[in-house]
Amino acid sequence: MELGTAERNLYLSSFVGGGVAGFFVDMVLFPLDTLKTRLQAEQGFKKAGGFKAIYRGVGPQAIGGAPQAALFFVTYEGIKYYAEPAVPTSALPAVYMFGASIAEVMACLVRVPMEVVKQRRQTQLGNKSSLRIALSAYKYEGIRKGLYRGFGSTITREVPFSVIQFPILEYLKSNYRKRFKNNIPLESWEVAICGSIAGGFSAAVTTPLDVAKTRIMLADRKLVRSGEITVRNTLKNIYRKEGIKGVFAGLLPRTLWITLGGYIFFGSYDFSKNFFNDYVLEAKYI
Repeated sequence: MELGTAERNLYLSSFVGGGVAGFFVDMVLFPLDTLKTRLQAEQGFKKAGGFKAIYRGVGPQAIGGAPQAALFFVTYEGIKYYAEPAVPTSALPAVYMFGASIAEVMACLVRVPMEVVKQRRQTQLGNKSSLRIALSAYKYEGIRKGLYRGFGSTITREVPFSVIQFPILEYLKSNYRKRFKNNIPLESWEVAICGSIAGGFSAAVTTPLDVAKTRIMLADRKLVRSGEITVRNTLKNIYRKEGIKGVFAGLLPRTLWITLGGYIFFGSYDFSKNFFNDYVLEAKYI
């Protein structure tokens, strides 16, 4: 089925906007992500690298950040476009939850291999390159238990995160527009503030799931092969050994990272999407 102009423009602008936002936020805030990962690592913050080489692992993030964010927004905006006119206002939060959930699954097809390589690079003490880490994961562990290790735990983290984040984001945008803007579309900086609030709250609430995902991705391959590494078992073991502090390890840098990241991410997404619409699509360059 051939896409109409409106649908085509929606997908193109979402793809470009998501790609720009994903790359920009990942590069700016990568050190916070490194510190968060090292705080969550089983060997402890200092042994995982401490404050040294905080840009270690930036390569796979630079490669994967843009396409996974682009894939997310193409999926999310597409579902919104078709579903919003077909449901009553009271059901819109369900649309946003469903759209964000499907979009996260799609994005994780790119995100998970990137995360596996990036986090191993962030927490290693040697100088093994990202490419060698990826090839080693594939050679010795295969695709499912190597490059896609933690796919289930990543979905378990990302879907609840987005189910919380996007209804809050859409609620804040809608109510701000009605109460303070007389239904005029928001400026990009206003969208950024809404994204910052929604992201920070969602990040704090879902930190335990992020800890479990990190531990699973960094676990010894023998434990993974045993089939005993699950999100539930991982969190139970962390709580037994480290208490509530271990379950919420990395809470501060994760919340700070995603609060700042939400501002940069959603602001740059809105700006680049609108810019692409106004100066490329409307000018008939594509």
